[in-house]
Amino acid sequence: MTERRPFDVLNAALNNTVVIGLKGGVTFRGVMVAYDVHMNIVLEKAELLVNDEVKKGIGTALLRGDSVIYISPS
Repeated sequence: MTERRPFDVLNAALNNTVVIGLKGGVTFRGVMVAYDVHMNIVLEKAELLVNDEVKKGIGTALLRGDSVIYISPS
């Protein structure tokens, strides 16, 4: 079995729809188009989710890495 590293998982998520949970209970869904070593993430077609339902369309969003709790495929 090949060992997977965190950057391998992030690379696999590029150009795919992900759900990202932030501190404070805020959740976004969108297409992850970029990230950096600080885990700052750029989402396109971002949507703010409340109780798994779209509350507001955001468009392009930059999520600060130190606020990210989890990233999950959608």
